[in-house]
Amino acid sequence: MTYNLLKGKKGIIFGALDEQSIAWKVAVKAYEEGAVFTLSNTPLALRFGNTRDLSVRCNAEIIPADATSVKDLENVIKRSMEVLGGKVDFILHSIGMSMNVRKSREYDDLDYDFYRKTIDISAMSFHKMIQVAKKNDAINDWGSIVALSYIAAQRTLYRYNDMADAKAMLESIARSFGYIYGREKNVRINTISQSPTRTTAGSGVKGIDALIDFTERMSPLGNATAGECADFCIVLFSDLSRKVTMQNIYHDGGFSAMGMSLKAMTQYKKSLEDE
Repeated sequence: MTYNLLKGKKGIIFGALDEQSIAWKVAVKAYEEGAVFTLSNTPLALRFGNTRDLSVRCNAEIIPADATSVKDLENVIKRSMEVLGGKVDFILHSIGMSMNVRKSREYDDLDYDFYRKTIDISAMSFHKMIQVAKKNDAINDWGSIVALSYIAAQRTLYRYNDMADAKAMLESIARSFGYIYGREKNVRINTISQSPTRTTAGSGVKGIDALIDFTERMSPLGNATAGECADFCIVLFSDLSRKVTMQNIYHDGGFSAMGMSLKAMTQYKKSLEDE
């Protein structure tokens, strides 16, 4: 069911790789809700992903960019305004990568070159993106910027390593820039703390299946799916959330408020009995 929540709105969606990507599902939902937008990802991701199929499906131009490059981001912003015929109303930041996580480096044995890349790609790119948009006056009043985060920004989760630091920085950027952009242009900036999700990138993390099972047992409503996250992004892009800004919103079926659930305790006791 569609509601025309984004009818007449324009946007930029960063990070759509394939059908499993949250950004991909956001793009499809935004298109169904009446939005027009551009798509952006790295040249490497565009080569190995299916973004061109999404481009055809949503009639959206692809603008390749390395989100850590200010020059590339300037091109995305300016080209998007040319293609879409003016300022945009929403931007999605769905970008994150850690070589330390991919290579199973423990937090007390990080490769610092990888660490810097994690912060630059997963968090600093968000600041660069917003700063470039603001300097180019690229977002309409009451526009919306959303980035995807994770509860590891607040709580220690085994194996999440330096990505936790990046997510904490991401959420801080949303608050700090949210004040400035809100004060000057009524632009709102929020992060969504999503349930662990089996995206293409997430599936490559060791232990993801066990984590998803655990959070499913812990969450009273169960894990939020990628499609459900996309629905929530649409709400944050729409005029229904005009006074919501500088927030990190948990979209996790209640996991963030739980200490222990019956399902998780039952499984834990069973494992003790099996031992």
